[in-house]
Amino acid sequence: MASTSVVQRERPRSRQRANGPAAIPPLESGDRLTRLEFERRYALHPEIHRAELVEGVVYVASPVRFEQHGRPHSAVVGWLISYAAATPGVTVGDNSTVRLDETNVPQPDAFLRLEPEHGGTSRIAEDDYLEGPPDLVVEISASSDSYDLGDKRRAYERSGVREYLTLQVYERRVEWFFLRDGVFTLISPGEDGILRSELFPGLWLNPELFWAGDLAGLLSTLQQGLASPEHTEFAARLQ
Repeated sequence: MASTSVVQRERPRSRQRANGPAAIPPLESGDRLTRLEFERRYALHPEIHRAELVEGVVYVASPVRFEQHGRPHSAVVGWLISYAAATPGVTVGDNSTVRLDETNVPQPDAFLRLEPEHGGTSRIAEDDYLEGPPDLVVEISASSDSYDLGDKRRAYERSGVREYLTLQVYERRVEWFFLRDGVFTLISPGEDGILRSELFPGLWLNPELFWAGDLAGLLSTLQQGLASPEHTEFAARLQ
């Protein structure tokens, strides 16, 4: 997730009445809103491209930097798309708003979801928003101090996100959690250093290659996972 700021911004004069409240209510970091009010205000501000409601608090994203967010984000999305292309019944989401509950409407950097007929825990609402927890959520975090590892992690855990992958850019650290008995538990890498999803067989990640920006190596590791017996069985079951 891109870094956020909780400073209050000056309200544009064009949206103020001469002797009354603003014609369009603001949407600013730090606001405490219900889900319905958050969605209403978000829709009224097309100039805001990314905002989230986490535990009832609004976070409006700042502009994102290339090395800190743009490059790792694109690598993650390409990695997930490659997996979904080889796995029937699995779809990828990129920067899509998700309705988890009445106080949490995050906009994950990326996610994987199983279709409901295959046991997925989310569905597409009539207004084209995702409702319910995606099965795997990925967030690009500036550091371990980010709210991605605090309030948002707790919201994902409580709502039933089954796997949560965080990529902490400053520390160059990867943490991949699996929901076990309602609690996020870290997935440990294998002896070869590769992290393997417990929910999506064959979804393999080599953190060293990811931080090195070695896209070819990253996808080569994934191809090994896709060629594994576990993925072959999983794909056949979903077919």
